[in-house]
Amino acid sequence: MIDLNALKNAGLFDKNVPRYTSYPTAPQFHDGIGRREFALWLAGLDPAQPASLYVHVPFCERLCWFCACRTQGVNTPAPVQAYVETLLQEIAMFKATRPDGLKLTRLHFGGGSPTILSPDMITRITDAIADAAPFDPEYEFSVEIDPTACTDAKIAAFAKAGMNRASIGVQDFNEKVQEAIGRPQGYELTRDLVASLRAHGIGSVNIDMVYGLPHQDLAALENTTRQVMTLSPDRVALFGYAHVPWMAKRQRMIPEESLPNPFERLEQAEKAAQMFVEAGLSAIGIDHFAKPADSLAIAAANGHLRRNFQGYTDDRASALIGLGASSISRFPQGYIQNNVATANYTKSIEAGEWPAVKGYALGLEDKLRSRAIEMLMCDFRLDLAELQRDFGDVAAKVRADCARVARDYPQMVALDDNGLTIHADARNLTRILASEFDGFMSVKSKHSQAI
Repeated sequence: MIDLNALKNAGLFDKNVPRYTSYPTAPQFHDGIGRREFALWLAGLDPAQPASLYVHVPFCERLCWFCACRTQGVNTPAPVQAYVETLLQEIAMFKATRPDGLKLTRLHFGGGSPTILSPDMITRITDAIADAAPFDPEYEFSVEIDPTACTDAKIAAFAKAGMNRASIGVQDFNEKVQEAIGRPQGYELTRDLVASLRAHGIGSVNIDMVYGLPHQDLAALENTTRQVMTLSPDRVALFGYAHVPWMAKRQRMIPEESLPNPFERLEQAEKAAQMFVEAGLSAIGIDHFAKPADSLAIAAANGHLRRNFQGYTDDRASALIGLGASSISRFPQGYIQNNVATANYTKSIEAGEWPAVKGYALGLEDKLRSRAIEMLMCDFRLDLAELQRDFGDVAAKVRADCARVARDYPQMVALDDNGLTIHADARNLTRILASEFDGFMSVKSKHSQAI
């Protein structure tokens, strides 16, 4: 059993490390990779392999102070309508460039708040996507939903277009916490939205919760956890609040003295996790939970769990194409990000150019380290035999790292000839241990705290 002192000595309470939804992480992207590579990599996809598509909607009717997403507040529909017209042009460019026969295995609308779109906007965008590339028979179409900006008509428009998974942000139902993060959202409103989603035939509902929020204590989180379970979610994501005011200026509205300390954050995370498991959900990776019959739980049990920019996923597509301002695409060759500023994104599209402005081309060692980190994040075990099979002699670099990690963290991991395993009671250290395989951690960049 690892005690708090062991976790403290290992750096859990004072280290800042990436979340590893990609490797290398976004700070390593540079402007030497851009629109030329995007066009070449998109056109060169293997049409026999389905791809995933991400659509970013960078607008909210309200700006939550805790959020670090790329989004902006709007008071009228005009900016959203203009953005939709630009997005439709980008979808047309995607259709003209992608290889014949390409199908979509995943479609995800994120933001911001995709439910800021009117039903007509939703239909226009989804019709354009359906015309640009058909769904694979085993598709999943998910949408991030803000209960305060959603109506039955919007749900109906998404459902008609094929949405079969919805993700609802809850964070915490406690009123004091909601006031501190600028996000009022009652339990009853959320409950009614879930009922509407189920009535429209949406088969899977996900709930996002956050611990470590201002004025949040264990009692508040326990109460929210109980309320969330009454909604019978198929999946729950339990994220630690990332206080990064140097990146998300709106977080300056949150006084740092109102935040739980690292020990309190750990207590919150462990208590909520315990409650989810006791309620019958399976623990997935470091921060997800799912019903045992959910595809995410099945993927974890079968060793098919993966990481992408949405977190844990069972999506095994080799390419994820991002459309919209600030979206990031992942190709077999590397990553490419669109213009972050909506105005610059629009300017590029209107000029008939891809808005891709920076990225990273993966070398063999990058791919090796990416897979090694993904193994630890998903399975808590690094399989050296698999890496040797897939990467050959270069896998020796990771083997050497395993020996160093086993030496430096003897209470937290076990090393054998086939790989490195993180002990069950040390899984809170997974991000820290993953960072030991990151070839860029010596490069100065800011990240969120490890717990």
